[in-house]
Amino acid sequence: MTPNRHNHSTRPNPSDNDAVLDAVRDCVMAVGVRRTTMTDVARRAGVSRMTLYRRWPDVRSLVGDLMTREWIAVATGAIPDPVTGGGTRARVVAGMVAGVEAFRAHPLFRKIVDVDPELLLPYVLDRRGASQEALLELLTDALGQGHADGSVRRAHPERQARSVLLVVQSFALSLRTMTDEDDAELTSAAFLAELRTILERTLTP
Repeated sequence: MTPNRHNHSTRPNPSDNDAVLDAVRDCVMAVGVRRTTMTDVARRAGVSRMTLYRRWPDVRSLVGDLMTREWIAVATGAIPDPVTGGGTRARVVAGMVAGVEAFRAHPLFRKIVDVDPELLLPYVLDRRGASQEALLELLTDALGQGHADGSVRRAHPERQARSVLLVVQSFALSLRTMTDEDDAELTSAAFLAELRTILERTLTP
């Protein structure tokens, strides 16, 4: 849920700019996106503003690269290690459920939802962002492995991946609108169990 990148020939890959992205994260966690400035980021990162502007046009693009880094780390960190004799479907389902839980608990996501929720709206209503594209690539590859080992229902891989991501994304972004933590049947944990069931039944051959 981050913006697709413009082609900036002078901008390195975001993974090469961890110090700058760490500085952006610290600024956003302190004051939110709207109150973060390029000057603040440059000062925290120990670089000049011109260095930043040669790579990113504005704070939003910086935050976009930060979100891509953080969300992909959440997704890849949630995928369990392969188990001998275990099918791909079990790993995919477990990884997506764990990913939703980790994403919702992530400090950056919580800060954005609390202070700058409008930042997420375009990627819910209008367009895919860079992190969504990366997640779709990971998911399409995983589902293809599941097709190959027979553990995942065969379908058009890209359409299947997009459909699954739509379901998972709705849980990640909107779960708190449906939960009631005072009711044991309507807690976040109960809904995550329901998500697991939905995914299992959707992907089982």
